[in-house]
Amino acid sequence: MASRAVVPEQPRVRGEKPKNLQAEGGRNRRALGDIGNLVVAPIVEGKPLQTKIARPITRSFGAQLLANAQAAVEKNNGKKPLVEAGAVKAIPSKKEPVKSKNQRLVEISPDEDDVSNKNSGRKAKEGSSKKTGKTFTATLTARSKAAYGLPKEPITDIDAEDSNNELAVVEYVEDMYKFYKLAENDARVQDYMGSQPEINIKMRAILVDWLIEVHKKFELMPESLYLTINIVDRFLSVKKVSRKELQLVGISSMLIACKYEEIWAPEVNDFIAISDNAYVREQVLVMEKTILGELEWYLTVPTPYVFLVRYVKASTPADKEMENMTFFFAELGLMNYSTIVPYCHSMLAASAVYVARCTLNGTPVWTETLKHHTGYNEDELMECARLLVSFHSGVSENKLKAVARKYSNPERCAVAMFPPAKSLLPV
Repeated sequence: MASRAVVPEQPRVRGEKPKNLQAEGGRNRRALGDIGNLVVAPIVEGKPLQTKIARPITRSFGAQLLANAQAAVEKNNGKKPLVEAGAVKAIPSKKEPVKSKNQRLVEISPDEDDVSNKNSGRKAKEGSSKKTGKTFTATLTARSKAAYGLPKEPITDIDAEDSNNELAVVEYVEDMYKFYKLAENDARVQDYMGSQPEINIKMRAILVDWLIEVHKKFELMPESLYLTINIVDRFLSVKKVSRKELQLVGISSMLIACKYEEIWAPEVNDFIAISDNAYVREQVLVMEKTILGELEWYLTVPTPYVFLVRYVKASTPADKEMENMTFFFAELGLMNYSTIVPYCHSMLAASAVYVARCTLNGTPVWTETLKHHTGYNEDELMECARLLVSFHSGVSENKLKAVARKYSNPERCAVAMFPPAKSLLPV
C-alpha cells in the first residue's frame, strides 16, 4: 500500500475569495482547499506555482500532479524524484520540508478508483455545508420523547373505601384474584359438542334460557346461576347425555349449586314441580350423585361472576345502570356456546364490562385501572366484545327471551332496551 505524501498548500491572499465559490449557482460553500481536495504546487523562489485544476482528481491525475510537484522540489533542492512507475511513494528524508507561516500541509491519499474519488469529493462538499446546530426535526423528536415520557393515567385504588370493612378482605383481595386467574383454566370448558350424539348447540341454549327463568322464579343469588351453567358444561364435556335427560342434568346441577351458594336452597320437590313433574325424586338424586362423581366434587371454581364483581368495581365511577348492563352482556354470553367455550371466564367478564361502557358511552372506554385489574388490553377483548354486541343486536329476533325480559325490567334499569354499540361491529 502506498504511503501518504505531504504537500504544502498554496497560501491564500487575505480578502481574496476562492474561485470555487462561483460553483453551485453561487451558493456559499467552503473552498476545496479547506477540505483537502485541492493539490497545490509548491513555492518556487518565493512565488507559488499556479496549478489550475479543470477536472476531477483521479488516482492517475493525482499521481501526475504529485510527480510534477516533486520534480520541481528535486530541481531546486537536488533530491531524487519520489514518484516511481505511476505509484505514489514517500521516501523518508532526514531533512524535513520547511513550512512557511502562511502554509499548511495537505495530505493526498489516492483512492481505489476514479468513481470512489468522485463520490468522496462529493460527500466532503456536502458535509462541509452542514450546520452544527440542532435541526427542526431533531427539536420535534426531542419534544416527542418528552411527551411520551409523561406519566400515564393514575390507577385508582378501588379498595380504599373498604379499608375498614373486614368482609372485603382488602389485605388479601389482590392475591385472591391472582389465584383465580391461575385457577380458571382448571374449570374451563372444552369443546364437547362433537362428542354428544343427541345434543346440539341450540338445545344447550334452550336449557340455559330455561334455567335463567327458574333462577329468577326462585329468586336465587347470582352466584348460583353462574355455578349452575359451569356444572352443566363441565358434566356434558365428560359424559354423554341423551336428549330426554338434558333437563334432568339442568335441575340437578342447579340443586348442587344452590346447596353450595344459598343459605336456604330450594328442595328437590321444588325442582320437580318447576319441571312439570317430568322426573321423579329418585332420578334427581341419582343424577346429582352422578354429576358430583364425574366432577370429583370439584365445585370451588372461579366462575365469570367472580371476575364480574371485581371488574365492575374497577369500572369507576360504577352505578346501577353500568352494573346491570354488564350482567346483561355476561348472561348473553352464558347462553351462547360460541362465547362460553372459546373464551376464559375472566375474558368474558372483561368483555362484558368493555361492551357495557361502549353502550353507555363511557369515556374513556378502557381505563388504566381496568387494564390493571383485568390484565387485558382493548385489542385482546375486541373479538369477544363483537360477539356480545351481535347478540345484543339480535335480541328482538331471538326466540329465547329470558335474558331480554329479565333486563327489560325497570328495576334493572331496562338496559336491554338500550341501542347496541354497533360501532364495535366490523363494517
